[in-house]
Amino acid sequence: MAIAPNWRLIPPLEAPGKVQMAIDRWLLKQHQLGLHPPVLRFYTWLPVAVSLGYHQRRYPPRWEHLCWNGERIDMVRRPTGGRAVLHQGDLTYAVIVSGIAGSRMQAYQQICQFLIEGWRSLNVNLQFGDTRRGYIHNPNCFGTATGADLTLPDGKKLIGSAQLHHSGAVLQHGSMRLSPDPDLFEQVFGVELEAIALPSYSKETIVEALTAAAQRCFNLHLTSQPLSETEWQEILCYEG
Repeated sequence: MAIAPNWRLIPPLEAPGKVQMAIDRWLLKQHQLGLHPPVLRFYTWLPVAVSLGYHQRRYPPRWEHLCWNGERIDMVRRPTGGRAVLHQGDLTYAVIVSGIAGSRMQAYQQICQFLIEGWRSLNVNLQFGDTRRGYIHNPNCFGTATGADLTLPDGKKLIGSAQLHHSGAVLQHGSMRLSPDPDLFEQVFGVELEAIALPSYSKETIVEALTAAAQRCFNLHLTSQPLSETEWQEILCYEG
């Protein structure tokens, strides 16, 4: 990739889904305008949320009234495409970058290399999924695996990713399912969650491994820098 060698690493954040999506949209806009370097960040969603793909219009009406542990589950629309994702027991990554040549699928394959290498360093082997018929009719992102997703050797999907391209800049973010609650998953999607066997790692260990892999894969330097108060003020204008 012909990309900038210096990136910003935003320390992991836990926040409502609308805030997380506002951060991603704001970072993409700032990078597209040449006001911000490429970014890598990791985050979690609180409260629990279901995120919808930007073009996803069909979903069960009952999703608007879902609750878990006595709290309402958020419904959030992503700026990227894809199907619905349940954000509970997962870890989300986001990459904002420019200078990637080729098709969207080639961009996925280039960006996902750091995920493949990072998880390999944790003794988990991943491969790209196969596009399956019926994907567009399945409201559950983890119900199918496309060429943009990463699966375990047995075909079970570990990471689902989605993209937004804007004036040469790319936002790619995705959910890594680590310890989802199977009962909640079945409540939301009406199907049983396929169990996956992962080594027991903390989110901190996973973030550290993926951060190191990004630096190796893309030959870049990451500078950790939290969002400033001024940046937060601008970001919250994007919340919606």
